[in-house]
Amino acid sequence: MNLADLTTFRVGGPARRLVTARTEADLIAAVREADAQADPLLIVSGGSNMLVSDEGFPGTVVVVTTQGIESRILPGTGVQISAAAGEMWDGLVATAVERGWSGLEMLSGIPGLVGAAPIQNIGAYGAEAASAIARVRVFDRHTDQVVVFQPPDCAFGYRTSLFKHSPGRYVVLSVDLQLRTGELGSPIRYTELARHLGVELGARVPVGEVRQAVLELRRSKGMVLDPSDHDTWSAGSFFTNPVVSPEVAATLPPAAPRFPQADGTVKTSAAWLIDQAGFHKGYGAGPATLSTKHVLALTNRGTATADDILTLARTVRDGVRTTYGITLGPEPVLVGLAL
Repeated sequence: MNLADLTTFRVGGPARRLVTARTEADLIAAVREADAQADPLLIVSGGSNMLVSDEGFPGTVVVVTTQGIESRILPGTGVQISAAAGEMWDGLVATAVERGWSGLEMLSGIPGLVGAAPIQNIGAYGAEAASAIARVRVFDRHTDQVVVFQPPDCAFGYRTSLFKHSPGRYVVLSVDLQLRTGELGSPIRYTELARHLGVELGARVPVGEVRQAVLELRRSKGMVLDPSDHDTWSAGSFFTNPVVSPEVAATLPPAAPRFPQADGTVKTSAAWLIDQAGFHKGYGAGPATLSTKHVLALTNRGTATADDILTLARTVRDGVRTTYGITLGPEPVLVGLAL
């Protein structure tokens, strides 16, 4: 099977060996077998955050399809959910919203599986998965043991974590999340979302309304998967927002977005830099172009290869670096490729 069939970019060559893990025991056994044979291992958790080489993967590919969601009400106004790594992330968010549990509503519409959420510390509209994660159960390939990580041990940061910093070592088995009960969601901290909802920053809105608004915004940017829309044949945002020193931030034009960070650094907007460097919506001659809805997404217009997408990514990266002296880094995992 070509990995193109398992990724939202819809590109990627064949897997030498493919295993589908339907249970946690299957998942651990497949990893142990690959390790015992010193076989290269690739875990596919939804395929929404990876760009795979046209040559494919010369080892074992394990597709995670484990299922199971459990919940228990905590004293006071809390609830704890335990979800298997193979559960769809947005399905989990939808379940939480339907039951009146808040804490995940801003993360609606993000593709992929639960197991990928702590690795990337997925985030959107002013929220991150880390704010809700209570613990992460993993299989540690170095020690051959199942290990439980508490949030302080996960080294969560902007689109990163301990698990991302140690690529390949940890295989996520399940994630526990602590949410709140009640009709109102978390305070709205993102200006675009507040404007769409017609409320002030800091307002609290029923979780169902927040989810609907987030889905509407994401669809308008081609960020909700739709097989008929080539703007969604992507990995979502291809570049992360750069975090720079105050000195570098001071060299940017006055209109450049600036978000001071707790450590004294400054985050700016990759989308703004890309657009202002001359790469507008739909940029490119194809078969790989920027999305017609959002400049952060690199898209497959139907016949693109991994090399086509990588060439476009390099063009955009180099253009931003030439214009602003900032090198954008990729958000998706590059398999058999280097930017």
